[in-house]
Amino acid sequence: MIIFGSEILSNLLHLIAQSLLIPVIIILIAFITFAILSLGSFITEKFARIKFDVDLTEKLIRAISKSSNPEEMKEKVRQCELPVKQKNVLIKIISNYDIGSRSRSALATKLIEEEELQYANITQKTDTLVRLGPTLGLMGTLIPLGPGLAALGSGDINTLAQALIIAFDTTITGLAAGAIGFIISKYRRMWYADELSILEAIVESTLEALERCQIRKEDF
Repeated sequence: MIIFGSEILSNLLHLIAQSLLIPVIIILIAFITFAILSLGSFITEKFARIKFDVDLTEKLIRAISKSSNPEEMKEKVRQCELPVKQKNVLIKIISNYDIGSRSRSALATKLIEEEELQYANITQKTDTLVRLGPTLGLMGTLIPLGPGLAALGSGDINTLAQALIIAFDTTITGLAAGAIGFIISKYRRMWYADELSILEAIVESTLEALERCQIRKEDF
């Protein structure tokens, strides 16, 4: 009875494992396609990026700090070379110059968090390739080896050869998708961390400048 039950379970496991081969291959094809498309967009982003270095950051911070009113601050922000999304964050903060300093700081914190979330959503897609690509490649390697080894035992070399081809192809595809995803995620994290660091520095100086403007206005 135990042997009979074991055979049933073994056959069930074998059926489940073999039924996963086609879905794994389909997903791997989707992964490598997405990886190639992501690599194209990554290269485009690389050449389209405007490097906003420390000197430009210092220049903008000085320009904002020396501005006499919020409208002048907005104009300085519009004229700088920051990415449009970051300009919009700064302009939104400056546009709320008429609220309290704590409320302004809370708004700034929320806007920066939204930027971080958007960047995280972008890198999360290629992170999925890094985690699941090699895993699915390994699954695609192991699944056909069972029938291949069984065929070897009966002397069917052709079936074994076909199983090994599928095993190697899925391994290579999974590793390739994971490697492409890793490279893209690594460099994008570096870019986005630098952009967020610059944005936080400019936002802090903007909040300070707005507070000074508010104090001068109250004095008058």
